[in-house]
Amino acid sequence: MSKAFTKETDDDDEDLSLPPLPAGGKNYITPEGYARLKDELLDLIDNERPKIVEVVHWAASNGDRSENGDYHYGKKRLREIDRRIRFLTKRLEIAEISDPAVHHGNDQVFFGATVTYADASGALQTVTILGIDEADSALRQVSWISPIARALLKARVGDEVKLATPAGIRDIEVLEVQYPAPPTVL
Repeated sequence: MSKAFTKETDDDDEDLSLPPLPAGGKNYITPEGYARLKDELLDLIDNERPKIVEVVHWAASNGDRSENGDYHYGKKRLREIDRRIRFLTKRLEIAEISDPAVHHGNDQVFFGATVTYADASGALQTVTILGIDEADSALRQVSWISPIARALLKARVGDEVKLATPAGIRDIEVLEVQYPAPPTVL
């Protein structure tokens, strides 16, 4: 059967690298995270997509498309870009911007906090609680829906909370909570 008449499904809209939002949950994100996603979306729309469209148009004008690698690669890359554009558009539409700077000086854990905690053995860990679309585990950032974030949210400095892990329940103590400073107004 010719691939010319097959329809690509819209099931490809989901980016499998990110976890889905909890049912009825909000897509919390910091203003910086929102700006990064919006910049990525605009770059895809304004720069990358037009370049690929130009390459595909040039490759198509070369004649036989059946063995034209530039054409096939360009069409594949165009589908990837369009999928990412749809994904980012949907995520930005449901984004709930939450500025952690409003909690500056607070000792309670809310979205956007950088929390230092100790486990029963005294090992210290520091994590920053961010949105699903912006958290980077390599930078010790965790999503607000992660088990550690769920355990820490609403706790105060000095509180002991229970963290459910695959190895069982662990007690951890909140030692420090930090928020970014609000921007200074001149």
